Amino acid sequence: MSDHGSVPPPGQEPYGQQPPPGWQPYGQQPPPGWQPPAGPPYPQQPHPQQPPGPGWQPGPGMLGAAHKPGAVPLRPLGLGDMFDGAFRIIRFNPRATVGGALLVAVVAMAVPLVVTSLLTASFGTTVDPLTGQADAGSSVGFRASVASQAVGFLLLQVGLLLVTGLIAHVTHQAAIGRRIGLGEAWSMTRGRRWRLVGLVLLVALAYGLAYGLWVASIAGLVVAGTGTALVVGYGVLSGLLLVVVSVFLYVRVVLLATPALVLERLGIGSALARSWRLSRQQFWRVLGIALVTSIVVGIAGFVVALPVEIGTQVLAFATPENALLIGVAGQAVGTVLSTAFTSPFTAVVTTLQYLDQRMRKEAHDVTLMSEAGITGA
Repeated sequence: MSDHGSVPPPGQEPYGQQPPPGWQPYGQQPPPGWQPPAGPPYPQQPHPQQPPGPGWQPGPGMLGAAHKPGAVPLRPLGLGDMFDGAFRIIRFNPRATVGGALLVAVVAMAVPLVVTSLLTASFGTTVDPLTGQADAGSSVGFRASVASQAVGFLLLQVGLLLVTGLIAHVTHQAAIGRRIGLGEAWSMTRGRRWRLVGLVLLVALAYGLAYGLWVASIAGLVVAGTGTALVVGYGVLSGLLLVVVSVFLYVRVVLLATPALVLERLGIGSALARSWRLSRQQFWRVLGIALVTSIVVGIAGFVVALPVEIGTQVLAFATPENALLIGVAGQAVGTVLSTAFTSPFTAVVTTLQYLDQRMRKEAHDVTLMSEAGITGA
């Protein structure tokens, strides 16, 4: 039996491995003049202390996961990150997202519903379900009902505008791992609400003026006796150009202005300019995400409202004397249900686009990490 100082015979090293160059058995001295070979001790492998060579990149397993204290990772976001984050925020904070939109929709749709109910009880509102026309005795009630629906729609748009600003705060807080309630989010919009309304009115006025001038120019050509072919050609080409310019300006100037106005507490003009800077060289990305989001919420809203619409039509045919009231009620229910999902989802995705552009261009993820307590201030 060999002792601890014994050495296995050559060719019988443990595990069949050959000793490295320059290896000497324990207890033996190297011959006179011996020097260890140049280079690392194991020529087949890089030296443990050597720096990585030129062009070296860490493999996927060597990269740490992005910080994710809340609903989204704190890094530039993709479409999947935004949609996943939107569903997470809505699911885990329904009161401040769905609750706000639902409250606004119910209040707004209650106006035409109550007015139409009173008119039906007072004057009668018999409507032909096929043509949608009221009989002679119901014309007054019918016109008043239509007016009340217009008022309800206007109230809904104003309310959803405020909900969008509210959800911008909810989304920002969710990104850093905080869940805030509806009341707290509403208080955060203090001082921004009238500016939100002013922003939308300014944008609506600008678009209305542009399209009004387009219609007036076509009417002017018709009055001047221009040929039909020229009028049609001008109308089509100028209309297409107007649509392209409208979409471009909406993406560059309008889309990100609302979260910028609310979260950075900017004025109306500064918010529009901020949107322009954030979307610079990002037009197709911002447009693509907004377009996909619109398609998704459009399909979802249609699917939600379709059963209500079918039921409304069946009841209207069964009781034509109450067709108008049933139609208004069905429209109100469908609007409330679809708005409860589509409006919060769109608002969350828009805010995430705003945060994404800031993380890409301003390293805003570092600021968010500091707010989340991951890094020092």
